[in-house]
Amino acid sequence: MHTIMAFKYRIDKARYKSMSQAIEHQCDLLIIGSGAAGLSLALSMAEQCQIIVLSKSSVSEGSTLYAQGGIAAVFDETDSIESHVQDTMQAGADLCDRKAVEYTAEHARSAMEWLINFGVPFDQEDSSNGEPRYHLTREGGHSHRRILHAADATGKAVQTTLIDAVKAHPNIHLFERYNAVDLIKDKTRPDTLLGAYVWNRNREKVEVIRSRFVTLATGGASKVYQYTSNPDVSSGDGIAMAWRAGCRVANMEFNQFHPTCLYHPEARNFLITEALRGEGAYLVHADGQRFMHRFDERGELAPRDIVARAIDYEMKRTGADCLYLDISHKPADFIVKHFPTIYRKCRSLGIDITRQPIPVVPAAHYTCGGVMTDFNGRTDMQNLYAIGEVAYTGLHGANRMASNSLLECVVFAQAAAKDILSKLDIPLSNAPIKPWDESRVSDSDEEVVIQHNWHELRLFMWDYVGIVRTNKRLERALHRIDLLKQEIHEYYANFRVSNNLLELRNLVTVAELIVHCAMQRKESRGLHYNLDYPQQSESPSPTVLLPATYR
Repeated sequence: MHTIMAFKYRIDKARYKSMSQAIEHQCDLLIIGSGAAGLSLALSMAEQCQIIVLSKSSVSEGSTLYAQGGIAAVFDETDSIESHVQDTMQAGADLCDRKAVEYTAEHARSAMEWLINFGVPFDQEDSSNGEPRYHLTREGGHSHRRILHAADATGKAVQTTLIDAVKAHPNIHLFERYNAVDLIKDKTRPDTLLGAYVWNRNREKVEVIRSRFVTLATGGASKVYQYTSNPDVSSGDGIAMAWRAGCRVANMEFNQFHPTCLYHPEARNFLITEALRGEGAYLVHADGQRFMHRFDERGELAPRDIVARAIDYEMKRTGADCLYLDISHKPADFIVKHFPTIYRKCRSLGIDITRQPIPVVPAAHYTCGGVMTDFNGRTDMQNLYAIGEVAYTGLHGANRMASNSLLECVVFAQAAAKDILSKLDIPLSNAPIKPWDESRVSDSDEEVVIQHNWHELRLFMWDYVGIVRTNKRLERALHRIDLLKQEIHEYYANFRVSNNLLELRNLVTVAELIVHCAMQRKESRGLHYNLDYPQQSESPSPTVLLPATYR
C-alpha cells in the first residue's frame, strides 16, 4: 500500500518545477499504447501498482478496435493444442519458434477465459444437449473451427470491454492524445531506462514520465505503406524508439498484406474479414470466375501470403483495379447475422453483399517482426518490455496465421505482468533527467516538407518493398530512405515537434529496418517474395538487426 499511495499523489498532481519548465509525472509502470496488449497488461497489474497508459489518440483508437475476425483458441473437443501449433507452424513457413508457438497455444484458452470474465461478449450457440456454447468459426490456415468471435467486430468488443474496466480502476491513469517521443536512458547504466519524453498534444509541450518499468504496446508499422487496413496511429513508434535506444529487432521483412481490403474511394481502410472465406465466400474475377484453385489446393482458405500474392498476380495479369469476394450464394439471413458490420458498411456504399460481390484489393495489414523479446516480454534493456504487434516473439515466423494476433496480445501481456510484478521492489531511480530543450527551435513554416516526404516514403515503400520485391527495387528504396533521413533529421533538429513529424521520423526508421531485413534474406519465404531469389533456403533463420551495426 505504501508504494501505491506514494505514487498516487505524484501522478494526480504531476510535478511543476516552474511554469517555464517541463512537467514530470511519476509511476510504477508506463505503458505506451492502449490496445488489447496495453490494456490487458494494465488490468493484470493494477491491484499492485500505479500505472500510466499513454494513448496517441483517443484510448479507443488503434488496430484492436478494427479487428473483425476473432481470436484463436482450442475450445472444441475435436480440436487440440497440437493441431493449433501445427497450423501456426505451417502458416509461418517453417520460420516460427516452436516453443513460442507452443507457449501461446497452451495459454490461449486461459487467456480467452480471462477476457470472458471481464465480459467480452463472444457469440454463443445452442449445443446438441441444449446448453449454450461458444460459436467457433474457421479462417485461412486453420484445420479446425477454433475462432471465438463477437459477430464480425471482435476487436471492438474486446477494446470497449477493456476500456470500461480500465476507466473504472483507480490505479490506472489514461493519458490521451500523448505521443511518446523517445525513451530516456540512465547515463550511468545505459541498459536501463528512466522513462520517456512524451508530447502532450493538448498543450503542445514535451513532458517527462519517470517510471520503474516501461512497456511498449504501440502496435505495428503498416502505415509505412501507401495502402493499409490499419488506422492512422500504426506508425511503428515503439519499434523505432526501441531501435534508437539500442534494442535488437528481427524479421521486419515480413509485413503481412491482408488479401481483402474493401476497394472503394470512400472506405480505403475498411477490412473484409477472412471469416467470410471461412464461411464459404469465393474470390472471383469480374466475370465471376474463381482462380484460387490454380495457386493452392486449399483455395480461398490458403494462408494470407499465398492469397495476397495470388490476387496481386491476377490484378497485374489482367490489368484489373480490383478483384471480388462473393458470398451472395449463401442465405441472406445467414450473411446479415454473421457479418452485420460488413453488411451495413457495404450497404452504406451501395453494395448489397447478399446479392453482389465485394470489390477487394490487398493492403498492408500486420507487422510480423519487431522488437526482440523473450516469453516474458523482456527486451535487451533491463526494465523495458514489448508486447503485442510491436514485439518479435517468434510466434508468427514468416507469416501470421489469422486470429493469432489478439491472442498474442493477451497471452504475452499476462506473461509480462507476472515478470514485472516479481520485480516491484526495485526502487524508482532518482537519476537526473535532462530537460527537453526547445530554446533553439522554432515553429515550422514549411509543413509542406513533412507532407511531401510522408507521401513519397509510403508510395515508394508500396512500389519497391511491397508484395513482390527485387534486389533493384530494394536498392532504390534504400537510396530514397537515405535522402529522406537527412531531410527529416534536419527538420527535426530545427523545428518544434508535431504529430506528423514524430510519426514521419519513426516511419523512415521502420522503412530502413524493413529494407535492411529484406536485403539480408536471400530467399523467398512467407510474406517476403523476391523475384531474384524465388526458392526457399534449406535452413532458414530469423533476420536479426543489431543497432551497433548501423550506427
